[in-house]
Amino acid sequence: MKKIILLLQLLLSVTSFAQGFLHRDGQKIVDGSGKNILLRGLGTGGWMVQEGYMLQTQPFASPQYVIKQKIQDVIGEEGTKEFYAAYKANGITKRDVDSLAAWGFNSIRLPMHYNLYTPPIEAEKNGEITWIEEGFTMTDNLLKWCAENKMYLILDLHAAPGGQGNDAAISDYDTTKPSLWQSEANQKKMIALWKKLAARYRDNAWIGAYDIINEPNWNFTGTNKNGCDENGNGPLRDLMVAVTKAIREVDTNHLIFIEGNCWGNNYNGIFPLWDENMALSFHKYWNYNTTESIQKMLNYRTQYNVPIWLGESGENSNVWFKDVLTLMEGNNIGWAFWPMKKIENIAGVTSVTKIPEYDVLLKYWKDGGEKPSADFAKKTLMKIADNYKMENLTVKPDVIDAMFRQVQTNATKPYKKNAIPGKIAATHYDLGTTGFAYYDKDFVNYRIETGKFDEWNKGNTMRNDGVDILPCNDSGSNGYQVSFIENDEWLQYTVEVAKQNSYKVSIRYSSENEEGKLHLEMDNGKKTESISLPSTGGKNNWKTIFLYDVDLNKGTNKIKVVFDKGNFNLNYLEFASSSKKALKK
Repeated sequence: MKKIILLLQLLLSVTSFAQGFLHRDGQKIVDGSGKNILLRGLGTGGWMVQEGYMLQTQPFASPQYVIKQKIQDVIGEEGTKEFYAAYKANGITKRDVDSLAAWGFNSIRLPMHYNLYTPPIEAEKNGEITWIEEGFTMTDNLLKWCAENKMYLILDLHAAPGGQGNDAAISDYDTTKPSLWQSEANQKKMIALWKKLAARYRDNAWIGAYDIINEPNWNFTGTNKNGCDENGNGPLRDLMVAVTKAIREVDTNHLIFIEGNCWGNNYNGIFPLWDENMALSFHKYWNYNTTESIQKMLNYRTQYNVPIWLGESGENSNVWFKDVLTLMEGNNIGWAFWPMKKIENIAGVTSVTKIPEYDVLLKYWKDGGEKPSADFAKKTLMKIADNYKMENLTVKPDVIDAMFRQVQTNATKPYKKNAIPGKIAATHYDLGTTGFAYYDKDFVNYRIETGKFDEWNKGNTMRNDGVDILPCNDSGSNGYQVSFIENDEWLQYTVEVAKQNSYKVSIRYSSENEEGKLHLEMDNGKKTESISLPSTGGKNNWKTIFLYDVDLNKGTNKIKVVFDKGNFNLNYLEFASSSKKALKK
């Protein structure tokens, strides 16, 4: 038996060695065989560290400790413990990791809250540092699921002891207590935590890297409270050097990511680097996707002969996603998007369903008034926790498509299976890039001509493309409609036609005061007449108008619905095997 165990240990050791640890090779991140590894990752934001905007509590409860206070107010201490146990159990599971791997991700960035691994300093006795098993167990489980999927796990200290930035929600910073930068005890705790983690995982090659401090944003000598005008960043550099030293005392295998001030991007005073196995992380949100936007990081890569990594990005349109990832991959820069789960959102790979009862809690927390009963509040919160299970999420295929397939090609593919004869929902236009799957005049977050931010999907629902979508109350709908239609916009649908025929098309639409117009264009080169859509007298007054003699070939067809004149809402098009000619006979 002892020989079998030794043999298994040897095999495991050989497997680990063959795959090898990720490490720096000049300006590249490579594995043990020297193969360049382009990290394509997702951050599990909200699991260990809640942020108010993910739970729709941001206006009145943004950091996690405030969110927890609000919850405790309505369901008590024991109920709160029960909620958080369910929330964390459902937040990330093996099924989540399996799904991420199937979608194309090869890594996960784990945003850690220190208080799952070690108590806050005020809870310690005599300055002693003690440990909590919960965080380590959660990490162990996630690492196991990653290894089973051959995915790298990157450990990210998202909430450091005391909090590392004035942007309080990010690090759960409580302004009534000493921050990371105001407390030597907090800094010692952070250093000890990284040494503990490194000792635990030093021999596991599926740990991709240690991202030792997330988005520090603090003014040491400058006037900008988030550290964007710092020229020295001495305390940040000193702490990262100390953390690195502690890690290297127990672990010489793993790559270390560092981040600058100003949410990870201000590297003034951080150089020269102090470790041979290190890479620079930067974060990118809400700006242009041009080479100029990342030129400073490209310069650092060349000047210091060090890899760079986009450690966090997202929260934007599919067009922006496709463009930023094309920019990254074209420059051999790995990435980790953000986050995986939020309540009722279109810009993530999944969305957590919000129940009406949750709105009651949000209103009470925000405005006060009559307090919901503890029973009502607990049932509501436990249902929300249940909705975080992978099987209860709404997966967003358009977001996933933009992040992976669209980066490689402008080819289009069906969003859903569209069969003719049959009904095609207006919102089931093809997956693909703007100008190929659809054309909408507002598809980015920033308008050059106005210098203002705009909503790319004015309804902020269902899909994350430039097409504007609203909920639909018309019978026969899929629950959504295309709205805010402008002149010359269009949508393309890939359809499977059962039989070559001339079809009648029922067009279901609504409008207030103006007449709309549309026509169809087929990939066989034919197009229909432009049909007028008279005003229906109101956006909720739905009518059907018919377009005849639409000739389609058997098999796969691509049909473009072109809006010659907008200002109407479109519910669906229904194709039937009869035409005006046939009716006349």
